[in-house]
Amino acid sequence: MQGKIALEEHFAIPDTLMDSAGFVPGDYWTQLQARLLDIHGQRLDLMDKHGIETMILSLNAPAVQAIPDVPRAIEIAKKANDFLAEECAKRPDRFRAFAALPLQDPEAAARELERCVNELGFVGALVNGFSQRDADTPLYYDLPEYLDFWSVVSKLDVPFYLHPRNPLPQDARIYAGHPWLMGPTWAFAQETAVHALRLMGSGLFDKHPNLNIILGHMGEGLPYMMWRIDNRNAWVKVAPNYPAKRRIADYFNENFYITTSGNFRTQTLIDAMLEISADRILFSTDWPFENVDHAADWFDTATISELDRQKMGRTNAKKLFKL
Repeated sequence: MQGKIALEEHFAIPDTLMDSAGFVPGDYWTQLQARLLDIHGQRLDLMDKHGIETMILSLNAPAVQAIPDVPRAIEIAKKANDFLAEECAKRPDRFRAFAALPLQDPEAAARELERCVNELGFVGALVNGFSQRDADTPLYYDLPEYLDFWSVVSKLDVPFYLHPRNPLPQDARIYAGHPWLMGPTWAFAQETAVHALRLMGSGLFDKHPNLNIILGHMGEGLPYMMWRIDNRNAWVKVAPNYPAKRRIADYFNENFYITTSGNFRTQTLIDAMLEISADRILFSTDWPFENVDHAADWFDTATISELDRQKMGRTNAKKLFKL
């Protein structure tokens, strides 16, 4: 398929590059760092070769979210956003941008998002999970201090991509002795799924029904759990004990999009289509952590209808991001 739009596609600046060093072993790091720092070379060649018209670029993880020094987090977010704006301006026909946000300070994050959208032409934000003001306390975005921030996102009417990060060490004891479960194998999905469920149950989408949250990796496992979340122990007639006014599945189906990033399996895609519909699924590759050819070659030949392929590969993104 030609003309695909991909939107979980990462880059790094020198200040954040080493945040990605632990995700690949040994000599692979030499290649990964070159991929992260490149925008107009190998990345663009792969886009041309595999039918990707546009990439929406975002900062690597955890980057800004893991900087407990709040002024430094604000500084790095602005530095990364300014750099990305300059790079996208060189090829506006091929690249668009997600803002990095210093959500350690919700007001500063709101102002930075306004700047990025209104002045730099960014199409939304990508945030790498919870933020930190210290080494021990994760800040999740259902907390009351983020209500004004979400009001700004709602007013700007841009999507918010909730990207994974690993849990803090004291919250990762279930993985002790099993380091292979960390990162994209399992911990990324579980951490992000719980964060998304917190947003759904908090009542956020009752206050701001136009909010659109994007989850990668075919929904971080959530599409396949929606029925159980809303129907466990259905014989016990007790009202849900969360603030939200509706079923969790209602918010997932109406306020969330998912992408194919790093999860290239047709059976999984079809399951997701049955749960959330092809109208709310978006093609992505997860470059440079995954290969563009693996993503594109699979998607272009997946046993789905051509109408659905066009929706997920291009037209859903054009509508969502007003491209």
